[in-house]
Amino acid sequence: MRVTIKLFAYFRDSRFKAENREIPDGTTVGEIVDSLGIDREEVGVLMINSRHAAFDSVLEENCMLAIFPMIGGG
Repeated sequence: MRVTIKLFAYFRDSRFKAENREIPDGTTVGEIVDSLGIDREEVGVLMINSRHAAFDSVLEENCMLAIFPMIGGG
C-alpha cells in the first residue's frame, strides 16, 4: 500500500521533507520511525491524517504520517 510520510524540523536533515512510500499491509508507525533511523525518544508528536497516533498505530492505504521531534525551549 502507498503512504505519504512528512518529516518536520531537524528530522528533515539528511532525509526528506515529504516522501511517498510503498509499505506492506500492517506496517506500524513505529516501524516507519525505526526505518528512518529516528530514535523513538526524540519523537514528540505522531499524526496520521492530522490525528494523533502512537508507535503501534497501523498505517492505512493513502494515509499521511507526520513525524515531529520534541520541541524544547524557554
